[in-house]
Amino acid sequence: MPTRSVPAASALPLHIQPATEQDIPTIIGLAEATWEPTYRFIISKEQIDYMYRVIYTPASLRRQMREQHHTFLLAYVDGHAAGFASYSEKPDSIYHLNKIYVLPSHQGQGLGQHLVQAVISAVREARGLALELNVNRHNPALAFYERLGFVQHREEDIPIGPYWMNDYVLRKDL
Repeated sequence: MPTRSVPAASALPLHIQPATEQDIPTIIGLAEATWEPTYRFIISKEQIDYMYRVIYTPASLRRQMREQHHTFLLAYVDGHAAGFASYSEKPDSIYHLNKIYVLPSHQGQGLGQHLVQAVISAVREARGLALELNVNRHNPALAFYERLGFVQHREEDIPIGPYWMNDYVLRKDL
C-alpha cells in the first residue's frame, strides 16, 4: 500500500503508512497504551494480560508479519504515532481486519475511520470482495463499525489459552 496523507476530522495532519518489522516497538507502544483501556470493561484483567502477552511480543508480531502475512498500517498525527491497524487475506478474496487501535487521546477525532478506510482502499486495490472483522459482543466499538457499513455476519466463540473470545464477525461487502 502506498504512503498517503489524508486530512483528519480534527484538522491535525494525518499520515498513514505501512509498517515494517522496524516499527514493531512503535506497535507495541501503541498496544500498551490502548489495550487495557479498550478491554477493561469487557473482559477480566487476567484475560487482558494473557491475550496481550500472546499477541504483542516482538516475536509474535514478527510471526504475524512474516508467516501470517498481516499488513500493518501506522497512523501518525502531527508526526506522532497515534494508532494502527492490521489486515490479512483469507480464502475466496475475503480480507480480515485483525486489529485497529487508536490512542485514547486521539479517539473521537476520525482517526479510526481513516484507518478503516485505508484498509478498505488497500483491500479494494487487491481486488478483495469483502472485509470482515471480529468484535467482542460487549464492545462499544460495535456501533462504530456499524456506522461504517459493517453488518453482523455470524457469531464466533474462539478459545485463546484458558479464555474465550465471544465475538460477532462483522462483514462489509466491497
